[in-house]
Amino acid sequence: MRTPPTTQEILRRRGPKNEVSPTEPYAFLVEPERSAAGGIVDVATIFLTNRECPYRCLMCDLWKNTLDESVQPGDIASQVRYALDRLPNARSLKLYNSGNFFDAQAIPSRDRQEIAKLCDGFETVVVENHPNLCNQRCLEFRDMLGGRLEIAMGLETVHPEVLPRLNKQMTLDDFRRATEFLVDNDISVRAFVLLRPPYLNEHEGIDWAIASVEFAMDCGVGCVAVIPTRSGNGMIEVMQQRGEFSPPRLRSLENVLERSLANPSSCRVFADLWDAKQFSLCDDCVCQRIERINTMNRTQMIPQPVPCHCNGGQFER
Repeated sequence: MRTPPTTQEILRRRGPKNEVSPTEPYAFLVEPERSAAGGIVDVATIFLTNRECPYRCLMCDLWKNTLDESVQPGDIASQVRYALDRLPNARSLKLYNSGNFFDAQAIPSRDRQEIAKLCDGFETVVVENHPNLCNQRCLEFRDMLGGRLEIAMGLETVHPEVLPRLNKQMTLDDFRRATEFLVDNDISVRAFVLLRPPYLNEHEGIDWAIASVEFAMDCGVGCVAVIPTRSGNGMIEVMQQRGEFSPPRLRSLENVLERSLANPSSCRVFADLWDAKQFSLCDDCVCQRIERINTMNRTQMIPQPVPCHCNGGQFER
C-alpha cells in the first residue's frame, strides 16, 4: 500500500461546503428504531450545525455541513429548540453535530445545561464523540439528563493496517478504554463500523466489518451501526481512481448483518440504509433486499433470503 494521504492532502481534495446557519440545524427527522428493551420506538434525530471536527478522517464527508468557526454561546440550544418545536413526539433523541459533543470548541460547556433541559422527556439521548474526548464532561452531562445518555463513537475498522491509515488518530486500545470508562459509569455506547473502507476488496470488507462488530461487542458496546463506505468527499474519489477504493455492494451489507445476527447477543446491530440503492447491482431485487435488511434492523432476526436471478451478486476480489 502506498503512503496514506496526509491531513493536508485530504483537505486539499475537498469541494466547497454547503451554506448552513449557526442558529438552525441543517436537518431533522423522526424515524423508528429498535430500542435496547426490544420494542420499536420513534427516534428524533437533529443534525446540528457546528464547528468542523478537528479529526480529519480520510472517509468523512460530514464537514460539508459544518462551519469554519465555533458557534456562539446559546446557538446549539437554539438549534435544538428550533427542531423540537417542529418535530412530532418521540421517545429518544439523537443530537448529531458532525463532530464531538464534548469538544468545548464545538459546544460551549456552559450550554450543556440548557441543552439537557431541552432533552427532558426523552428516555434516551444519543450524542457523538471521539474516543479520546470521553472524560469527566460526559459524566457531568449524564447527571444533567433525566433520561439515559448514550455516546456514539466511530470504531470504523479493527483492521490493523487500515485503521491507522484513516487519519482517525485513534487506536483500538483508545476505543476499548473509552468504552469501558463509559459503561463503568452507566453510559451506553453505540459504535459505527465501516463496510469496505479503502484498501480492502469486497471479501475482506465483509470479513473485517464482522470482526469489527465482534470487537465492539467484546468491549461492551450495546449497539453497532454498520455503514457502507461512500464516495463524495473528494479524497475517496481520488483513491477510487487509484484502485484503492470501491464502494461496497448491497448484498455485502446484507451479508454482514446476517452473520452479525447469527449469534444472539444483547447488542443490537443495524445496517445503515441511507441511499442504499446506489450499492445494488440488480434493479429487480433491490427494493426487496432493502426491505429484508430493514426487517433485520427492526427485529434483529434473520428472515428468508430474497430469491433473484442475480443471486445477490457475485462478490469481487
